[in-house]
Formats: sequence, structure tokens, C-alpha cells
Amino acid sequence: MTPPDAPAHDLEPTATDRQASRARPSPQANRSALPRQTPRRRRPAGKIQAGRGNLDAAEGDHDGTDTALGDYGLFGPGSATWHLMGEPILWVAGIRALYLQALDPRTMLGTWQNSALVHRHEAWARFLRTTEFVRTRTYGSTPDVERAGRRIRKIHASLTATDADGTVFRLDEPEQLLWVHCAEVDSYVAICRRCGMGATPGQLDAFVDEQRRSAALLGLDPAKVPASVAELDAYYAEARQRAQASGEAKKSLLMSFNPPVPPALFPLKLVAPAVNALAFATLPRWARKLYGAPGSPVTDILTTAALKGLYHATRAAPARLRYTPTVRHARQIIREYERYQDAAP
Repeated sequence: MTPPDAPAHDLEPTATDRQASRARPSPQANRSALPRQTPRRRRPAGKIQAGRGNLDAAEGDHDGTDTALGDYGLFGPGSATWHLMGEPILWVAGIRALYLQALDPRTMLGTWQNSALVHRHEAWARFLRTTEFVRTRTYGSTPDVERAGRRIRKIHASLTATDADGTVFRLDEPEQLLWVHCAEVDSYVAICRRCGMGATPGQLDAFVDEQRRSAALLGLDPAKVPASVAELDAYYAEARQRAQASGEAKKSLLMSFNPPVPPALFPLKLVAPAVNALAFATLPRWARKLYGAPGSPVTDILTTAALKGLYHATRAAPARLRYTPTVRHARQIIREYERYQDAAP
């Protein structure tokens, strides 16, 4: 378990980081890139270096203090994370993750007994805080990311819940944190793979590997976190044996179809049932069966077709409407860095 003031585990730069560092850009050109990703080997825990922004310092400058490289936080323009995240279709992944996370009994009990998400008058504000954490974790500077990590670790370490047999447990137990992490990452991978965005197996492996940095923010040891899609699948092959759809999980599922939103955002309430139904249908068959729904292969085929249709529909919208300002800025950084790489000898 992680004490309230425990630091995040450190993580060594990945292979993609080193690939990007071979073409060291000028301060201005450095602000963007996505080199082609290749499948990752699992790497041991190492150091998250401030100011690296997913680019290693040049040889002889491994402490990452060269401010000319900029500070892109945990990931940066050379990462699969920046390339894959930001598409509106991944809102479906976020909802899917909540449904999958709820299938761990202790995780669901801890949420039900502590989280504002289950209290209708507080749920919207809690939802906004969660989305802001994801934004900061993905695109924020190193100080912002570390600040957000300290806050969430402190919150988790201060909370407890009571099991059905009266056992009191903490919300920062590694087993629960790992389930939550894997549910989120697996959901992003599943939607990216099925929606037709063209994510390659190498990019998806790189994404899973990079997200060990996110796990470190929660207090997990990244060396014990899945580092590839195959390792993620292996985790679920074992961990799903303890999964169950408790009464709280089923109530939470039903509540999500009638979300509390401010009056100005009432249209969201109208589209929520359709989007949530799609998110539920993207769950693996074993998870749908636990909720009492059919686990039919036909559902999988129809769901994949629906995801592709939704993805291409969102792509038809202008970028200024499709992406948030943060995502638009990140995509501009990527384009600039790609131009620099193309021009490099």
C-alpha cells in the first residue's frame, strides 16, 4: 500500500523516447512528432526526468535539464499516447473503462462508499475533476503532472471502505489500483483497435508501455504493470476470475444512462443513452455476461461497425470543433516536429 506522501514510482525512458532523441530539434521545431512506433520490449522501472518531454537529452546530458528540449510531461510529441489520444471517439473508451472498473468488487465498493460520482448533486463536478486529471496527465508539464499525481495519491491513501464481511480496506491497495489502471488502458486500446483509426499493433504496444508512467502516478510499481497488449490480455485472463457484477455495479450502470448535467448541457443527457449503450457493447463478452447481457459474437460485429461509423462521422467535423484547444495545440506540435524530421538529413 502507498502511504499518503509516497512519491510516484519512477520509469525509465522507453525505446520510442530514444528513437526520437536521435533527431534533436531546435527549440521551436522540437514541439512535435510521432515517429513510427515499433513493438516494445518490457523495460525495468527507471526515472521520469523533468523537462524531457518524451525526448531523451542528448548523449552526455541524461539528466534532462536542457530546457531547450521543452517540457512535455510524461509523454510528448514522440509518443504513441499523443498520437492516439484526443480523438472524440475515445470518450466511448472512458465510459467503457468505468463499466469494466466496476466489475472488481472492492473497487466498486470503494467507489460506491466514497466517490461523488454516485451522488447526483456532486457527480458532474467530480466528472470534471476526473477529465481534468486525464488532460493534465496526458498533456501537462512535469510539475503539473507531479502535482496532480501527489493529489490523487493523497486522496486514495486517506480513504477506506468496508467489505461485505466487515473488513475495512484502503483504496490505494495495489491490486485495486492495477485493476483500475488496466481497465482504462485496455479500453483505450480496444476502441483504437476497433474504430478504424489505423492504429498499428506496434503503436498499441507502445501506448500500453508508455501508460506505465500513468500507473506510477497512482503509486504502482511500473515494473509490475503490463507493458504490451499481450501482457494486458494475460493480466485479464487471470484477474477476471475475481470479477463480478455486484448490486452496486449494476446500479451504477443504470445511473450512467441518466447522468446529472447542468441545464446548459442538457443535450448531453439526450445522447448519453446511445453513447453509453455503445460503450457497454464494446466490453469483452465475459464482462457483458457478468452484467447479465448476452455475450454474442454478433454484438461484437455490429458494435465494431458502429464504432467505425461514429469515428468517421467525427472525422468529418472541422478540427476546431472536433478537438479541444489542448488537443489542437498538441497536434500542432506533432506536425511541426514531423516537418522537422522530414527535413532532417
